[in-house]
Amino acid sequence: QVQLAESGGGLVQAGGSLRLSCAASGSILGTSVMGWYRQAPGKQRELVATMTRGGSTNYADSVKGRFTISREYAKNTVYLQMNSLKPEDTAVYYCYAFGSGYDYWGQGTQVTVSS
Repeated sequence: QVQLAESGGGLVQAGGSLRLSCAASGSILGTSVMGWYRQAPGKQRELVATMTRGGSTNYADSVKGRFTISREYAKNTVYLQMNSLKPEDTAVYYCYAFGSGYDYWGQGTQVTVSS
């Protein structure tokens, strides 16, 4: 029903910025929650940021003040603006959505921050 496709990952130096995009196959109005998770080598997947249908947002403490989640309904896309990147942010970033009682995941996009 819903397919997610991430893009925008890459290699940046510490202090740099990246914007990740998550394009949904259908209207994101049909989702209750959308967000971003990340998984670093040797670690479990962790929540980075979420946004509810009503617009409420939550962020991991480690990214507060640096990352911003947003949405563009007309393009069925959710974004993650990442500023002041740190080497600790290096991970595969996954887009997530929940809607109609189902969880959906993107395939992931690699973000690498060099020191």
